[in-house]
Order: sequence, then structure tokens, then C-alpha cells
Amino acid sequence: MRIGIVGLGRMGGNIARRLINSGHRVVGYDVDDKALSHLENPAFTPTQTLTFLKQKLESPRIVWVSVPAGDKTEETLNLLSNLLEPDDIVVDGGNSYYKDTQRRSLMLSSRNIQLLDAGTSGGIWGLENGYSLMVGGDISAFKKVESIFQALAPSSVSGYGRVGPSGSGHFAKMVHNGIEYGMMQSYAEGFEILKAKESMGVDLAQISEIWRHGSVIRSWLLDLANAVITEDGNLDTTKAYAEDSGEGRWAVQESLDLGVPTPVITASLQRRFSSRQDNSFSLKLIAALRNKFGGHVIHREE
Repeated sequence: MRIGIVGLGRMGGNIARRLINSGHRVVGYDVDDKALSHLENPAFTPTQTLTFLKQKLESPRIVWVSVPAGDKTEETLNLLSNLLEPDDIVVDGGNSYYKDTQRRSLMLSSRNIQLLDAGTSGGIWGLENGYSLMVGGDISAFKKVESIFQALAPSSVSGYGRVGPSGSGHFAKMVHNGIEYGMMQSYAEGFEILKAKESMGVDLAQISEIWRHGSVIRSWLLDLANAVITEDGNLDTTKAYAEDSGEGRWAVQESLDLGVPTPVITASLQRRFSSRQDNSFSLKLIAALRNKFGGHVIHREE
């Protein structure tokens, strides 16, 4: 089975590599020719246009889209809707807004093309450890491409699944990221309290290492926090400027629409907004954590 991948940046490139490592053949397209050159492998076929990508895939075709959410995804899916044929399947592996996904699914289904939305978590570590995949869409389409999700997940029996109808995969990922905001904020504030108590002279790296083993707050994020603090205990070169990718905002808006109280997620989002105005240690740690798990850019002190 050949799988088409549109968008071979950081995430799409690692998706392609993991599929190749699992024995799949990949046909790739990216507007940047350099991205194509980074994937030299006998199982990888680069193409210069979406038309050529289509020609290299057997029918029914499977095309994984890994481009930035928003206008780029909209443009790509519009092009594919006019190019692909009935029974082809498109997987949106980006973090699109779930309502956009539902609308796009209807547009593609009018041409008898199935759209699956795959909320994808794992960041830059997914290539090595596998991705957590929350998939929405038609169950028969999911079954046809399940082997792809099994190859990308941590194992063939865990870390992936169809969670509901169209849009539900991206909805679940939106909530996932809202939870992530709150967890990072809590860790960051706790470490700032420890650091502020100068009379104790505590070693943050030692404490985070202790917490990693047996404590009720151990997690992968704590592992990453330990790595960050061990590398640079004071985060002197990190600017306290934390971006928000949009999904935290969507989660908060959804909570307002549903009347569900989310004080922790909302406060953590607001704290990121305030990062553009101050220079706290907790926000430096959040910025460093985002870089550790997702490769997000750190704004450095000049």
C-alpha cells in the first residue's frame, strides 16, 4: 500500500519516516522542494505537484494531509476535492478546528471522498515513541486505513482509535490541548514557588527527579520539566513568552458555549497572554516545555 503525504515539514516528515520504518511506501508532496530532499529513502517517492502525487497512488487512494491549520488546510482540501476520485480517503492529521473539519467533510463527501480527522499528539517525539491518535469520521473508512494508525501509534493495540463521527478527533485533540495548558501551568507555578523560597536553597533538578519516581504527579511533562531544569536551572536564556497555538482558545470558547466551567484551562490561557507583558520563571518554564515536546520556537533573551 502506498500512502500519499501532503506537507513534509516537522510533523509530516516524521509521520512519513515512521510509516516508512514500519514497512509502508510513501509518496510525498510539499511546496518546499527542500522538504522532499530530507527524505531520501527507497520507499519514498517525491512528487512536484498534487497531480503527480495522485498518479503515483493506487486506487482507492489514501492521502494524509499535514499542513498548518486554517487557510493552508482549507486550500489543500479544496485542491484535493477537485483532484481525487470517489472512494479515495483523506486524513487531516493537523490540528484543525473541529467545526471546520465537519464542514470540509460534507464538502468532500458530496464528491464521495471520505475525510477522517486525526487529532495527533506526540510532538517531535512521535517518530521515536509513536503518536497518540484520536480519529473522527466514517467507521468503514477508518477500518480501511486502520493499519496506518497502527503503524503510527505506540503499538498496534494502543494509543489510537476512532472516537466518533466527523470532527470528533479534532474535538478530542482540542480538549487534550486544553488539559495540557492546565498541567503545564500547574507544574510551572509549583517550581516558581520552590525557586522563590531562596532561604531553603532547594535544588529544582533534584526535586523534579524525586517526583518523577513514585509520586502522584509524575508524568511525561514532569520528565521534560526535569530535563529542562537540569540543562539550565535558571532558564537565563529563555524569554518568558509562551505562544498559544489556538486550541486552548477553542477549548475555552467551547466551554462557554456548553456552559461548562473550566477555570484552570481558562486561567492558563490567560496566563499565556500575560507572558507578552512580564518575565516570570513559570512562563520561561512553559516556553521551554513547549520546545521540548513540540519543537516550538523559544524566544531568546537578547
